[in-house]
Amino acid sequence: MKWEEDAKRYNIESQVCIERAAAHGCHVFTTVSRITAFECEYLLGRKPDLLLPNGLNIERFVAMHEFQNLHRIYKEQINQFVIGHFFPSYTFDLDKTVYFFTSGRFEYINKGFNLTIDSLAKLNQKMKDAKSDKTVIFFFVTKRPFRSINADVLRSRAMMQEIQRNCEHIKDQFGARLFINTTMGKNVPYEELIDDYWRLRLRRLMHEWRAKRPPTIITHDLLNDSTDEILVQLRQRQLFNLPTDPVKVVYHPDFITSTDPLFGMDYDQFVRGCHMGVFPSAYEPWGYTPMECLARGIPAVTSDLAGFGTYVLDNLPDHEDRGLSVIKRRSTSYEAAADELANWMFNFLRLERRDRIAMRNKVESSCEHFDWSNLEEYYAVAHEIVLERTKALGAQA
Repeated sequence: MKWEEDAKRYNIESQVCIERAAAHGCHVFTTVSRITAFECEYLLGRKPDLLLPNGLNIERFVAMHEFQNLHRIYKEQINQFVIGHFFPSYTFDLDKTVYFFTSGRFEYINKGFNLTIDSLAKLNQKMKDAKSDKTVIFFFVTKRPFRSINADVLRSRAMMQEIQRNCEHIKDQFGARLFINTTMGKNVPYEELIDDYWRLRLRRLMHEWRAKRPPTIITHDLLNDSTDEILVQLRQRQLFNLPTDPVKVVYHPDFITSTDPLFGMDYDQFVRGCHMGVFPSAYEPWGYTPMECLARGIPAVTSDLAGFGTYVLDNLPDHEDRGLSVIKRRSTSYEAAADELANWMFNFLRLERRDRIAMRNKVESSCEHFDWSNLEEYYAVAHEIVLERTKALGAQA
């Protein structure tokens, strides 16, 4: 490999020379995964002595027996967003709705956003052919330059909150008057327990709530709407959030935080409220996002072109039973990988609620494998090799 020519072409000669000198001069040469080991061997000219996988402080994530309850609580918060975003145009059964998501820096190909969209188009057709009664909401969460949140999205959200407040007033008034009349032995018609003002106000809100347009596929007004790769591909695959589409898409071009006016929750809470994370990367030295899903008790998808994916293949032969899928991308075509991902998502949709609960239990119980307390043994081995080699060099001197 003519690394010198490539280094000159990219104007990184000094960086490459320093890296190669460090790789050849160190006593023990390590890297994080099989993915970067291939790079080291061919770009730096030395095969790593051993791999040091990344881990997590699981105590920071694990909620013990509370994780199922947290999923229910945060899923309800996501439900509120979905109601505000979709229900002005049309409705569907939230009890039969599944939330998938992907997130990360905007690296359109590296993060597998392109493969994910093609898989969603295939999944959409599969669900139509099977006449599935489920609905999939897929969230793309990344960071892109935008002007503001879309005005229609904000309006629908505000309208939903106003309807919610109106219903709370009616509930309080109805409940108080029902109690008084019941204790007095009066059998008053229910409609007389609510003031005309609140009934008329609710009727007006319901009329204003309805929208003739389909829900937008993006929540913000992008600076480069016509050239953004995700939007362009969503439009090419005709994923337009039509009523007849069982697969709906929400592209949120900003990272989710507690100050987000659309979700009002932290990213950690958002992940716990979803049903599965999808990260079929085309390149990832390690890839923390699927591991963080597992730590939160949520099934995830990764690929064999991600460091984490290769670690799972090497060390967890029963990973699919643990709610973790590794999509084959290294030795297969793009189309085959898209089919595999679509099939995995489709099979997940066939699970009943109790099956999904059981899978989350398996996910939560297996996340301890990735705690630093278990993975530190790799670093201990590296330390022992360093001691042995420095001792041998000292003896020779």
